Amino acid sequence: MAGPDARFFETLAPLTAAELADVVGAELLRGGDLMIAAVAPLGSAGPEAVAFLGDRKFVAALAATRAGAVIVPAWAVESAPDDAAVLVSPEPQAAWARASARLHKARVIDQTEAPGDAGEDGSVVLEPGVVLGRGVRIGSGTRIGANTVIGPGVQIGRDCRIGANASIAFTLIGDRVSIYAGARIGEAGFGAAVSRQGPVDVPQLGRVVLQDGVTVGANSCIDRGAYDDTVIGENTKIDNLVMIGHNCVIGRNNLMAAHTGISGSVTTGDNVMFGGQAGVGDHLKIGEGARIAGGAGVLADVPAGETWSGYPAKPIRQSLREAVWLAKQATGKTRS
Repeated sequence: MAGPDARFFETLAPLTAAELADVVGAELLRGGDLMIAAVAPLGSAGPEAVAFLGDRKFVAALAATRAGAVIVPAWAVESAPDDAAVLVSPEPQAAWARASARLHKARVIDQTEAPGDAGEDGSVVLEPGVVLGRGVRIGSGTRIGANTVIGPGVQIGRDCRIGANASIAFTLIGDRVSIYAGARIGEAGFGAAVSRQGPVDVPQLGRVVLQDGVTVGANSCIDRGAYDDTVIGENTKIDNLVMIGHNCVIGRNNLMAAHTGISGSVTTGDNVMFGGQAGVGDHLKIGEGARIAGGAGVLADVPAGETWSGYPAKPIRQSLREAVWLAKQATGKTRS
């Protein structure tokens, strides 16, 4: 995604790098006259955007960035591109979060869309109490349950079924998608930056994309991306009370049983299965066809085709051998 989707986010008036430094509490080192209109990560930032470096492992990305301005700690100044405006801060992520809040604003329901304008044709059914934000579009044959709230700009495909009391925002939905009652799609992902004044919320500027044939169970939550998208692949089936964090990319034909929790920035291949109460740590990869047993806690990448169980999760044979050995040790100690 080149920048925050204009259907969901308003871009505010640009600032010079000097003005931005004052707003975020950073020291301007050079390039104060440069106009900054947006925020972006190092890898995708353009000449009108500001990016930040928060970790030494991304120094190479800093040197290669096309960002017009960068917010960096003092030790990284020499790695910044020569043609970029440089803002120095001991808390660069928090400063970038403040810049995000100043340059971009999430659209809210300040005006509702008339049902006749939102629906593709007369086959769209809106049950009593449905609220549609400005710019919502709904494909033919779709039915939306009572008291559901659809935020500004949301696009819903054909032949979808959305239950009562759901809320959907910052989201693009394909055809034949089912979202059950009480689901929350597109809320802000959990992101906070450390600062001297305490944690600072990092604005979440991405979207949720639900591809064709997806099912989302009752009271499940799918967070929008921090900057890129959270994507749920075709025909994936999500049970009730499942949590999927921001920036996740879930493959096709995945199955997730109730109480599964997927932390942010997880990627899964196609045909992955999760048992009930399975949990996955952030920034991990689950290979195609892998199976995660119920109650497992995954803290490492899972290769394609393998079945893992236990906490911390391991290949199931290893996990079972260790469980048997531990049971024998416990039994032996009891007898002694």
